[in-house]
Parts: sequence; structure tokens; C-alpha cells
Amino acid sequence: MSVIRVEGLTKSFQNLEVIKSLDFELQDKGCFALLGPNGAGKTTTLRMLAGLMKPTSGSITFDGMSKNDDIRKLIGYLPQYPVFYEWMSGREFLEYVGVLAGLTKKEAKERTIELLELVGISEAKNRRIGKYSGGMKQRLGIAQAIIHRPKLVMLDEPVSALDPFGRREVLELLEKLKKETTILFSTHILNDAEEVCEEILFLHNGRLVERGTMEDLQEKYQQGKIDLVLRERTEEFVQVFSGTNWLGSYSIEGRKATFFVEDIEQAKMAILKEVSGNNWPLIKFEISRMSLEDVFMKVVQK
Repeated sequence: MSVIRVEGLTKSFQNLEVIKSLDFELQDKGCFALLGPNGAGKTTTLRMLAGLMKPTSGSITFDGMSKNDDIRKLIGYLPQYPVFYEWMSGREFLEYVGVLAGLTKKEAKERTIELLELVGISEAKNRRIGKYSGGMKQRLGIAQAIIHRPKLVMLDEPVSALDPFGRREVLELLEKLKKETTILFSTHILNDAEEVCEEILFLHNGRLVERGTMEDLQEKYQQGKIDLVLRERTEEFVQVFSGTNWLGSYSIEGRKATFFVEDIEQAKMAILKEVSGNNWPLIKFEISRMSLEDVFMKVVQK
């Protein structure tokens, strides 16, 4: 069952079309990533889905809701830069937003206790929000987004401003929450999407250029991948393979060369023959699967 269906969604600013005819739907429960570089249109898309920005054209349909119904009870939203009343405690803030979301005071108190435990900040419930770490604030922000048990939770770059510890806390929380509700979060950090999401939507220059599970995307765009690390002059060494029939493309980053190949066995034999026959200063030779970053680069270069 789909929670939300988007058809022909566009948004223009001063005759500049920044979102270009998006079509997709999200199923009930699970985690979906809206993935793309900065400026791809991720925040604009989420703001339209949340009802904070009116589309230029197209439709957004929530399951069981008609066009003019109030969608606020169905959605939770956390902006990229959430604002809190920092003089409030975490408990006071959640009880306050619970009442704003339509809960009774009793329901808001009970739900607050439940969520503080769920997001892992119950021990800090009486501490002022101004004293919270970045990761704690993000977890509190997610708690306020789900306090009314929405069907769809939208998070705009929820971990981009966090240190590694805060990022880990939030990703672990998303793993828990996706069993209870549908999560759509935007990110430009590909590893995060690969770690917690069942399905990925690639947004590039305002267009949805690809979508699917990680397994489906890897199968569709899969090429053999070989990483080669040398002690010196990597670019000079690997140029010998330019134009060979097994090489699709290659890239160089520092002393590391990455080859994308059609025939992994042929490529492996050719590279190792060159390395051993000419005594290359080899540090590392590795055959691996394409990462989400590799897939994304192939998608946007289509």
C-alpha cells in the first residue's frame, strides 16, 4: 500500500524550473532516501510534500485523503536547521509540540515519556535544550516529528551537520523507526543512504533520474571494479591500459587508481601481468562491488 503518490510535480522560481516533473510513490513502512548533490532540489521537494511550499504544477496524494483535507496529522517534518526553545527542557518541548499536534495534555505527557525513551535521551529530559549536543537535538527533533504517530516522516539532511558520534546515533534511530512508519530523508552523504534505506531515489538537476533498491541498482549498473594503489606515480603507470578492450573507464585519486571493467577476469590478468612483469611498486590490489557512489556517478552521467 502506498502512503504518498507524486505525479508530475514541478516547481519554478521566476520562470526557472528547479523541480521537473517528478513521479514516484512511497510504500507503507521502510526508509527511503532522496539522494542528490547540493542544489539538486531535495529541500524544495520535501517542502512541497510537507505543504510548506505550493507546487507550480502536479499533484501530491496521500492515502485516504482528498485534495483539500488537512495533511498535517499524516506527516512529520524535520527541517535541515531545526529551531528549538532552548530555555525549555526536552520534556517540556515535546509536551508542548504534542498539544500543538492535537494531543490532549495527558496524551502528550504519556507520548513524551515514550519518545524520550525511544530516541535515547530520557536521562536528559529535564535538561535545557540549550545544553544538548548536536546529536541529542537531532534526536529530539525526530521525536517531535513523530509525536502524533504520522504515516510519513520527512527529514531534511538529518545527519549532515553532526560529528561521527551524533551521526551514528541518528542512523541507529532511523533503523528503529522505519519498522513503524515510512521515512523519507534527503541526503548528499551516500554512505548513509546505503546503510539504512531499502530504496533510493536519485535526484539530479531537479529530475528524478533513477530509483530502486541498492541491489537492483547495482545489478542494473554493475561493472567489475578493481582498486590499485601504488607507492608512486600512479597516473603514469596506469596510462598503459588506456584503450584496452577490457577497460570501461578509470579514475585516479592520489595514489589510488580505480578501474571499471566489463570482464573482471581479463582485467585482473592484464593488470597483474603488467604489475609483476614490470615490477610496479604495488601496495594494494582489490576487486570489489560498486558502491552507491559509483552507481550514482554512472546514473548522472547517462
